Amino acid sequence: MSNAFLELGIFAAEAVIITLLILVILVVFFMLLAKGKEKTKGKLIIKNLNQKYQEIKETLLVETLPKKEFKQFLKSKKAEEKAKEKVKQKPKQIFVLTFHGDIKASAVSSFSEEITAILNIATPADEVVVRLESAGGVVHGYGLAAAQLMRIRARNIPLVITVDKIAASGGYMMACIANKVLAAPFAIIGSIGVVVQLPNFHRLLKDKQIDFELHTAGEFKRTITLFGENTNEGREKLQHEIEDIHGLFKNLIHEYRQQVDIAKVATGEHWLGQQALSLQLIDEIKTSDDYLFEQIKHAELFEIHYEIKKPLFARLSSSASMLREKLFGFSMI
Repeated sequence: MSNAFLELGIFAAEAVIITLLILVILVVFFMLLAKGKEKTKGKLIIKNLNQKYQEIKETLLVETLPKKEFKQFLKSKKAEEKAKEKVKQKPKQIFVLTFHGDIKASAVSSFSEEITAILNIATPADEVVVRLESAGGVVHGYGLAAAQLMRIRARNIPLVITVDKIAASGGYMMACIANKVLAAPFAIIGSIGVVVQLPNFHRLLKDKQIDFELHTAGEFKRTITLFGENTNEGREKLQHEIEDIHGLFKNLIHEYRQQVDIAKVATGEHWLGQQALSLQLIDEIKTSDDYLFEQIKHAELFEIHYEIKKPLFARLSSSASMLREKLFGFSMI
């Protein structure tokens, strides 16, 4: 009898545990579902870089100067600030943006918001500096990113792009829009070309006696596929499409950097900063830090960043979409 009660107790405990687990799973599921329905929110973050550099300077001076000299420095600083307040002329404003590009150019959403904010107040007397880092990616993503920069040029606002590490392929599509392109000595520049690559599993499926069917309306709705048997006609059509995109890429560079010998640089090769300078793909060897540090002497610098907070479901969807683009999209890498 005691064994029967013991077994019954164990069964009851197991049932309670299973029920609790099911409840936990349901609670987590509905929490995720609720988060998935949340709207994407964003906010504009603005930092005064002049203040940032000044704070760094004062932090060093307070430790390295004698107290009397540091007090004298603070007096001189206050005198300078009062003198600036008396001057009615508005100082030049430089708006600093940062673009870290992935294969999908997903930063373009924030980038467009930042540029829209700047265009509301900037004038041709001001300047926009973009710290760019990208190895390229899908054509339509980087085409849109380049179009955002064209908005700045269309307003006759000077645009400077600095490249500390890499601006290749789609990254250079963006860089070439600028009035001036600066690059670090060993930054990677160029890769002006287009590539499409994907595996084909047709022979493997055929060997395993697995049929694959693809139904389309339109002769070239699909040119090459992952699982079907690719045709020479499809390959030729794809090659024409690639050449057309390459031609548009070259035309864009010629429009904004007429000094460049397109035939010489549009080979898909990339170069280091010093080599890119000799090919006129860039205008000067200089890091973004050096350039901005020079500008604080005669301009007000504002770093602009639009921060987007996406719900969990949106982030998962974005990751899946990026994988799809990597497998099937036209790439400029």
